[in-house]
Amino acid sequence: MSFVINHTEGEPNTSAARRDWLRNSIGPQSAPLLARDSEVFLHQALSTPCVSTIAKAEGIWIEDMDGRRYMDFHGNSVHHIGYGHPRLVAAIKAQLDDLSFAPRRFTNEPAVELAEKLGQIAPGDLNKVLFTTGGSDANEVALKIARAATGRFKTVSFWDAYHGAGFGAASVGGEATFRSHIAGPLMPGAEHVAPFACYRCPYNHAGPEVCGLACAQMVDYVLGREGDVAAVIAEPMRAVPYVPPPGFWQAVREACNRHGALLIMDEIPTGLGKTGRMFAIEHDEILPDIITMGKALGGGVLPIAACIANKNLDVCGDFAIGHYTHEKNPVTARAALTTIEIIEDEDLVARSAHLGEYAMQRLKAEIGDLSIVGDIRGRGLLLGIEIVNNAVEKVPGRECAERIYYSCLSSGLSFKISQGCVLTLSPPLTIGREDLDKALAIIENAIRNEAG
Repeated sequence: MSFVINHTEGEPNTSAARRDWLRNSIGPQSAPLLARDSEVFLHQALSTPCVSTIAKAEGIWIEDMDGRRYMDFHGNSVHHIGYGHPRLVAAIKAQLDDLSFAPRRFTNEPAVELAEKLGQIAPGDLNKVLFTTGGSDANEVALKIARAATGRFKTVSFWDAYHGAGFGAASVGGEATFRSHIAGPLMPGAEHVAPFACYRCPYNHAGPEVCGLACAQMVDYVLGREGDVAAVIAEPMRAVPYVPPPGFWQAVREACNRHGALLIMDEIPTGLGKTGRMFAIEHDEILPDIITMGKALGGGVLPIAACIANKNLDVCGDFAIGHYTHEKNPVTARAALTTIEIIEDEDLVARSAHLGEYAMQRLKAEIGDLSIVGDIRGRGLLLGIEIVNNAVEKVPGRECAERIYYSCLSSGLSFKISQGCVLTLSPPLTIGREDLDKALAIIENAIRNEAG
């Protein structure tokens, strides 16, 4: 049974590879639901039309309504402990029986325990917490704190960065998909600089003593020229992924100190062990003033995010900076607390580091010399394979990357394409070595076939 796409040929998410997949790979049980989905949801880039349905999710696997199973190496970065972890499900059920909701002006044990736990695992003196329902809101809370603490309103952030879909978060973000459609000005004072992109830098292989950290020097330059910047907000390691050059964050931290700006680290996709450390910024050995986190915090079940600030930034007591309906929801708090406990008890941070190093070495050995592979990079279990048309000139191979993606999807592996040509692999930290090898073999074979 073929699936009729209710979209015009010119829509950006209906490429030839996508249309072929939807027409030839959607089963009879999935097709009707996909059609209903297309009718009732507002269409938007990146998610319309859906590629299939989900009927079950367990561990590293998702299954559609026709029984097709996929290893999920995307999961919107929420599935660090896999889907449906039995310990998490049991904790949520027990909390529902005990206390299912708390009005925000009343506190409760799970919410306080979670705040205390976040203060314990966060670096340095970051131990004052506020909860939100999503990462975009957590970033906006952080920006409000920065304004209140400094008396300034400007920010410095990076082009191509993603900090959420809210108006303020999209303003400091740098992805065109979340900015270009907004008529009129975005939030005033949101200054942007070019991001670090070592794999394209001419000094990439010259070592840190030659690199010069021009990217970090630009942050320092803008902070000095503007003079009234409240905060630099950034991802410690882009989830695309990009890894910063050695010394980059140390230089930015020093620049913030010189010019009186706070440093906000957006750890929403990278926190809780994804990169082989509990927080990605720990690789770079600096202390930010604020960390935001979310996505995996709810264990792949419930939405919860957090803003964790230095204790000296508790300066907003006379006005509201969050005041969300589910700010101290005991069920979401219990889910987050249990998720952190699972990560600690199962030693998943170290597991991420170990398996990530293995996967990186294998990918470089198996496909690193192919003409369409521009770069292989990442940390822990957040890896990226850049697909190019020419390995020398590194022209992005967008159509090539999409064909590889749908080939892998047909073989039972789902992941994300970032920036049009970066195959982004982000499996659960609980994945077994055998399943990891199966997934890597699928993507290696698809890339070899595309390379010819």
